[in-house]
Amino acid sequence: MTSGGQPRAESKCVRDDLLGPLMVLTTTTGIVDAISFVGLGHVFTANITGNVVFIGFALGGAHELSIQRSLAALGAFATGAMVARYVTNRRAIRTPQRQLAFVAGTEAALLIVATISAVGKSPPPSSSLAYALIVLTALAMGVRNAVVRMLAVADVTTTVLTLTITGLAGDAPFVGGQITRSGRKALSIVLMLAGALIGTALLLTWGFMIPLALSASLAAVVTVVAVKQAPKGQVTTASS
Repeated sequence: MTSGGQPRAESKCVRDDLLGPLMVLTTTTGIVDAISFVGLGHVFTANITGNVVFIGFALGGAHELSIQRSLAALGAFATGAMVARYVTNRRAIRTPQRQLAFVAGTEAALLIVATISAVGKSPPPSSSLAYALIVLTALAMGVRNAVVRMLAVADVTTTVLTLTITGLAGDAPFVGGQITRSGRKALSIVLMLAGALIGTALLLTWGFMIPLALSASLAAVVTVVAVKQAPKGQVTTASS
């Protein structure tokens, strides 16, 4: 530890540098969930907790919901999270920028495979294609969520907006709250909404390939940015 709180100041600066790339990934979340929910049979592969209630709905007799597809999404997501945690425990990628480069690069690679798998395909997909896309996108989102959790950028999760909306409402001055990072909270909501809108429009117009390719491209851009930001030379350990 250095005196005068320097490590904390440096950590805050690093986290602020990650904000822009994470906002790009927030947009990707909306696109991915548009693909999965609209195109793959009412399943989420990014906002993964929705599948828990979908399984409950299906068990209760609701139609047009698949327990198997929701379980596939949950299993792939959890697997991705475990893999990410295992890989990022390696000292070589413990800095925040390298962690972000790893997660975005992995996400881009998985989404590229999904894009290739879906060339020329439109909803509704065959069962085999549906499960392939569910597993590939959920794996990507599981990897991302595990790393974003370790990065711990305040009020930016990239996939879940429940606490973001709660914080934005609770911080409103007229209810006695203190405005704290309200800009990034509002931007997260807008970007995920925009991603969902764009993803749905592209899916219904062009099929699976174009929105998947767009998601992969955004993740690739984040990878390049993170690699350029990554420190050279001696590796330091980031807080987790």
